[in-house]
Amino acid sequence: METHSLTLAIRTFRVMLHIAYGLALGCVFPAFSGARQLNIMQRWSQSLLSMLNVQMRVLAQHGLQHHEGQLILANHISWLDVFVINASTPARFVAKSDVAAWPLIGWMVRRSGTLFIRREYRRDTSRANQMVTNCLRGGERVAVFPQGTSTNGTEPVHFHSAMVQTAIDAQCNVQPLRIRYLDDAGRILTKVAFTGDMTFAASLWQILCVSRFTVIVTYLPTLACIGATRREVAKQAEVAVNAADASQAV
Repeated sequence: METHSLTLAIRTFRVMLHIAYGLALGCVFPAFSGARQLNIMQRWSQSLLSMLNVQMRVLAQHGLQHHEGQLILANHISWLDVFVINASTPARFVAKSDVAAWPLIGWMVRRSGTLFIRREYRRDTSRANQMVTNCLRGGERVAVFPQGTSTNGTEPVHFHSAMVQTAIDAQCNVQPLRIRYLDDAGRILTKVAFTGDMTFAASLWQILCVSRFTVIVTYLPTLACIGATRREVAKQAEVAVNAADASQAV
């Protein structure tokens, strides 16, 4: 459902103000403690979803209360995925280096502690893996999108295994996670997808023009890495995410 022009104008203004507030927070964000940072990210993300009139449903939360590092493996549809995950269980993210150059949002995610990787350089992948491993060993929760690219949410996912090595090296659990965006009729909402050559501004505008939609976040049972290879763990997570998608099909 498309929004009326007045509603769209008001929503756009509120979102721009919220982004400005996020920029202001970014100036002082590194000075806060780790727990305070996670709390701020969660509240800011929840407010963003509310302003976009996104109803979030979180299903089957497994292993979210933990005292050790945890690697989240999630399917990837949109830049909004980051804030959906942060709204339910805030984490540090691994993102492609070009995200850092996005207007406004790029600066915010840099200040929030996002770890950037240049996938075209194998040496940089090794560097990023070591950084993620150190975070996991330090008890942090780190989220990655192992598809390597985003899709419109209508096709099965395929997870690459490179980043899973970090969980094996840190001897921590892996949390598979499935994200689905649905319209009012319960159909997959492809307008949220951030794919191809679409710019961030064009994607944001397209999302703003949708009056309301639902995101379903399914946390699947955690996977232990002890005694397993990275490909085995990645495949288990991939199968679990695809199976969850099939069981929730409408």
